[in-house]
Amino acid sequence: MSTVFVNSRKSPNVLKKQGTDQWVKLNVGGTYFLTTKTTLSRDPNSFLSRLIQEDCDLISDRDETGAYLIDRDPKYFAPVLNYLRHGKLVLDGVSEEGVLEEAEFYNVTQLIALLKECISDRDQRPQGDKKRVYRVLQCREQELTQMISTLSDGWRFEQLISVGMQYSNYGPFENNEFLCVVSKECAATAGRELELNDRAKVLQQKGSRILGI
Repeated sequence: MSTVFVNSRKSPNVLKKQGTDQWVKLNVGGTYFLTTKTTLSRDPNSFLSRLIQEDCDLISDRDETGAYLIDRDPKYFAPVLNYLRHGKLVLDGVSEEGVLEEAEFYNVTQLIALLKECISDRDQRPQGDKKRVYRVLQCREQELTQMISTLSDGWRFEQLISVGMQYSNYGPFENNEFLCVVSKECAATAGRELELNDRAKVLQQKGSRILGI
């Protein structure tokens, strides 16, 4: 029986090629993410793990840079990728529901369970953990309809207060000005948010006294 001696020192070119092969580039909704096959394989049954297999049964195009094209929202994909990297859920201001949609699309099972638990815990918190924050917006009469109709992100109209008309040397313009009070339910925080809340209520009370209501 013969013995074969293998040189364990590999050439730099071989090491470089092996290192390059471990990296994967993803184009998610126009945003590029660079990660490794090890990260994407954390959940072997996930879409991302199946995508990088040599015998992949998924149909996925690549762009001119060689990145896998995935037509999803990159804002919600980032927490999914970070979870695969270090096993922690970091939302950075994005909604749990949005990340859950992506976790379910990519079939990252442990992340799905974690997000559902977070959403359940959030929804069961006492309402005392939330406060209504007020804002006062100044606008002209012709801007009212557009401003009220475009309220979004949980803001709702509360009250409209007239603050008079604009005047010129030739008399009043047909251009009334208003204070529009809007509100939104937010998680309770100290400091600046409560300060703005109180200031808005004071303005609302002053406007009500002007109108005699």
